[in-house]
Amino acid sequence: MLELKGVHTYYGHIQALKGVDVTVEQGEIVTLIGANGAGKSTLLMTICGNPRAARGTVTFEGKDIGRLPLKDIARLGIQQVPEGRRIFSRMTVLENLQMGCTLADPANYKNDLDRMFAMFPILEKRQAQRAGTLSGGEQQMLAICRALMSRPRLLMLDEPSLGLAPLIVKQIFKTIQDLNREHGTTILLVEQNAFHALKVAHRAYVLQNGEIRLKGSGQELLSNPEVRALYLEGGHHAA
Repeated sequence: MLELKGVHTYYGHIQALKGVDVTVEQGEIVTLIGANGAGKSTLLMTICGNPRAARGTVTFEGKDIGRLPLKDIARLGIQQVPEGRRIFSRMTVLENLQMGCTLADPANYKNDLDRMFAMFPILEKRQAQRAGTLSGGEQQMLAICRALMSRPRLLMLDEPSLGLAPLIVKQIFKTIQDLNREHGTTILLVEQNAFHALKVAHRAYVLQNGEIRLKGSGQELLSNPEVRALYLEGGHHAA
């Protein structure tokens, strides 16, 4: 479905990605782990077209999207839940969800809204509330649902567990699995919580200093001594 081949990305004179190769097949959960500054968020933003890949190719369903306008990339069915959630804080929960479906068929609106509220019932209770007054966990739920309202073919999640309580983290990762298993949603997941991310992943990559250092199934990387030493120590491996 998605392929990055030999991708180099820069911010000014600073090179953030150095010849990255990543593939995501339809129906997979693919996880990208790595330390702060490794280039994980840059990879997702490069797929969305901002910044552009200076060299290499980004293809989606066989089509080179590396030079497409950002709005056209979104219309292909690629949606990102950005790090930090970036909800519309002054809008209500319902208005945020309505913003998410601007590219979708209006005929699906009611069914999709009901599905979001079934997924996270708290959002239905809060639908008239300003989004900025929600808890961090509720804002993350809203950010995910806002993206899902567009019925994405590829859902990209950037640090969905960041700053959340352990109980909410478990709920978010269960939702990721449910979306994939029950609805066949293809997911590219960027996450610092390596244990949870690798546990749900079909395949995974380790990004270090803008380069892919390791790749394999989620279980293979969970068992890899180097991965365990670098990313699973210090309490992140608690179930």
